[in-house]
Amino acid sequence: MSTVQPWCTVTLVGPDGLALASWALEGPGPPDLDAVGDVARLALVAGRAGGTIVLSDLCVELRGLLDLAGLCVEMGREAEGREQPFRIHGGEEEVHPRDLAP
Repeated sequence: MSTVQPWCTVTLVGPDGLALASWALEGPGPPDLDAVGDVARLALVAGRAGGTIVLSDLCVELRGLLDLAGLCVEMGREAEGREQPFRIHGGEEEVHPRDLAP
């Protein structure tokens, strides 16, 4: 049986820069790609509302998975302690007819 391990603390920051909520992201054992999906969804929802999320106390394993998935954790404002705003950098992908060929 795996014990619950903390992966990071997530803080929801509103458009005005004020922290609206904060909670621990944790799970049994080390983080996996489901944890990366959770973080990405949280960042997307916060971004659509004009805010962002801040990840603090980020464990090495989750940081590595975020990097592997191509999701950037970067400094976007003056951080307190070790917290870092999380932003997803997206882009348009061009599709060509021959890309769909078997």
